[in-house]
Amino acid sequence: MNWIEPFWVALDTLRTHKLRSFLTMLGIIFGVMAVVVMVAMIEGARSNVVKEFEKLGSDMIIVAFDPSERFKKGSQGGTVEGLKIDDWRAIQNLPLLRVVSADRDLGQKELVYRSEKMNSKITGTDANYLQTRAMEIESGRYFTPNEVDEGVKIAVIGHEVRTKLFGKEDPIGKDLIVDGTMVRVIGTLVKKGQSFGENPDAVVYIPLQAALSRWAGDRSLSTILALPENREVTKQAMDGIWEYLMRRYNNQPDFRVDTLESIVQAIGRVITMFGLLLGGIAGLALLVGGIGIMNIMLVSVTERTREIGLRKAVGAQKIHILFQFLVEAAVLSIIGGMIGMGLGWCIGESIEWLSKQSGAMGEDGISFFFPVWAGIGAFLFSATVGVVFGLYPAWRAAGLDPIEALRHQ
Repeated sequence: MNWIEPFWVALDTLRTHKLRSFLTMLGIIFGVMAVVVMVAMIEGARSNVVKEFEKLGSDMIIVAFDPSERFKKGSQGGTVEGLKIDDWRAIQNLPLLRVVSADRDLGQKELVYRSEKMNSKITGTDANYLQTRAMEIESGRYFTPNEVDEGVKIAVIGHEVRTKLFGKEDPIGKDLIVDGTMVRVIGTLVKKGQSFGENPDAVVYIPLQAALSRWAGDRSLSTILALPENREVTKQAMDGIWEYLMRRYNNQPDFRVDTLESIVQAIGRVITMFGLLLGGIAGLALLVGGIGIMNIMLVSVTERTREIGLRKAVGAQKIHILFQFLVEAAVLSIIGGMIGMGLGWCIGESIEWLSKQSGAMGEDGISFFFPVWAGIGAFLFSATVGVVFGLYPAWRAAGLDPIEALRHQ
């Protein structure tokens, strides 16, 4: 048996019935296109998440006040009001940590410089904050430990704040009014861009003690950030922080001690579940396409009954007929799958380009990443759909009686 000939016969059949073949392939085309777009968007989102967290360092430990943790663990009561500045100082002395910093979010405040005004997030930080958040000074300098402890009225501003308030003017040494209090700008930060809904370029950073005494009026912190000595001791360092908090607050689990790596994994699981849901919905189109292939192949068997009878009469075996119709169904599905992959790629690239141009989703827009394994999977899946849904028509064609087939009008 010539195993190549059925492929040429299948292609010739497609050329003979162009419109019918195209309409049959539409289900496969749209199904594969939807799957390609969904997979590419999900993988792009996953890639973006990993990239953003890698900028900060996946081993960074985040300590935050979170009363919901108590309810998760089934504990009752609780008198903890939040992380305090004393906790920050104590954690600095724990082993296995090389850098520890803290911040206090003061919310949105009005900034005024001469005739220019804007609202900006104000954050109180310490001298190690830039190191833990992987940010860099563009001009000027950052706070010294003494300035943080003394609560000096100075500020370091993000790139967006500098642009909106100062334009091309050098802001270093200029006085800026923050919520009615005058502070002196001593530094500006390198542009970092938005990530996870936060925009560090639109933030004004002030010394932690100044934030607590002049604006907050208490000694509570928003978060404590810590970097372990190396990645291998991250788990032990986290355990040490947790044990300290439990000793200090009488085992009240009102805190969350986590790393960026575990957060990445949690987000990755959510993205995967979301992708499976969308992929399942898109897969329904492939199911519909497969039913269309089965339907048209059954029609083809009916139309070619005399041809099948003639082939059997001249010696074609059942396996030959079965293989011929399976190949036709598979070729129909594969061509539709390839067209669907091409359209999906074009749509994904267009979405990425449009999102970058509009700037609505940040500078990087919506990332489109289509891995090789997804392309191979889409190709094999579309071929499988053709074979599976073409199996019954092929089996029916192979089972025809040659004498009855030749009598068919």
